[in-house]
Amino acid sequence: MSDLAIQTGEWARLTPETHAALAGRALASGHRDVARELSESGRLEVLELACGLEIRTTSWVGRINLGEVSITISSKITGAPLLELLRYAYGLRDLSLYADVAYAPSQATFQDLLVHQLAAEVSELLSRGLHRDYKARREDLSSPAGRIDFGAYPRIAAEAKSVLPSIHYPRTEATLMNQVLLGGLRLGAQLANDPALRSRSRRLAQFLEATVPPLALGLRDVERVRQIMDRRHRAYEPSLNIIELLLEGSGVSLEQASSRITLASFLFDMNRFFQGLLSRFLREHLPNHTVRDEYRLHEMFAYDDSANPHRRKAPTPRPDFVVFEGKRVVAVLDAKYRDLWNQALPREMLYQLALYALGHRAKARQATILYPSLADSAREQIVQLRDPLKGSLEAKVVLRPVNLLDLAGAVARCQTEVGQEQCRRLAAALAFGSVPAPMSFTLPPLPRS
Repeated sequence: MSDLAIQTGEWARLTPETHAALAGRALASGHRDVARELSESGRLEVLELACGLEIRTTSWVGRINLGEVSITISSKITGAPLLELLRYAYGLRDLSLYADVAYAPSQATFQDLLVHQLAAEVSELLSRGLHRDYKARREDLSSPAGRIDFGAYPRIAAEAKSVLPSIHYPRTEATLMNQVLLGGLRLGAQLANDPALRSRSRRLAQFLEATVPPLALGLRDVERVRQIMDRRHRAYEPSLNIIELLLEGSGVSLEQASSRITLASFLFDMNRFFQGLLSRFLREHLPNHTVRDEYRLHEMFAYDDSANPHRRKAPTPRPDFVVFEGKRVVAVLDAKYRDLWNQALPREMLYQLALYALGHRAKARQATILYPSLADSAREQIVQLRDPLKGSLEAKVVLRPVNLLDLAGAVARCQTEVGQEQCRRLAAALAFGSVPAPMSFTLPPLPRS
């Protein structure tokens, strides 16, 4: 049990001077290697100082336990707007998540929202009936079913039994697909912060265990399920998406896929979520345009053939999104999950976007960073790239805010004709910088039971 619980947000820095609870603290030797791995992967920095601990968060949110220290990192957007964006980004259904749970969703962590949605998806599947498959079964039956197993008949004849060896194919819920569903619920019960949510996940898991054998769940199992899925299994897709996110966030890799999950830690990269969210929104709401994800900018770098003794391939820059109008590139965009309205632009981001801008073949060479913000005052910023000798303008790097509340309100109403038009205006504003009409999106708070 952790005796120091730290609550913080993304892109934060906590020191013994700003948080007295960190003063005089140190990590146990067994957790220093974990902290080092977290730091090397860019997820979280936990530094041991002479006066205590220093914690630096990035775009990763969730919860990590380091012995006596428990760190919970919350995203900048919570409650109903986060849930709306989460559903939209990963193709989840709008189900009643909180009808039977006494819970304060405005304080929900990212993993709690995922586990809530998973519980709702599984409840929906159970109400409709789990998918069943035919499985071969060899049995000695007094009333034969299927076909007679003639290979086993001599054994039965020798024993003079009044049965016949049969091979039949009963329908069963004990399939890999349902085993992954059960494993996801058990994992969700481990990762959830809310006690009521953990209890609900366990109850659903116990219900499935009556007909579905347990499985040591790993990412390989999810991949195997995806390989055998067809139109009959479409209702399982949202649940599989959530289980995959929970597995990845809990640190399970393909090499560890056969190991049983025992840690109740979860870290999820909001930068990946933000990129996937923008990808779907731009692709669906930019008519007459094509959006290509991670498009390769060929021939931007090239080794000199006469001075490349190792015959190495030149690096190929890949911005997150390139927008085409026909065959013409009209926008180069990169998603960065860092509030550049309230925080300074890191040099590495500027250098990366400067290369994208200089590689843009359009007359007005520019590249745009799309970053999240909740501030109504956030406005577009422009960094000019000038010739250091002549002072002439060479290219531009645009910092364009994405108001997450506006985006959540837009996707909540995109099924209506008016909502579609608002989504198209917002997508055009994000891609090209056109000014959309004022938006007054509000989402109702998630109800408490």
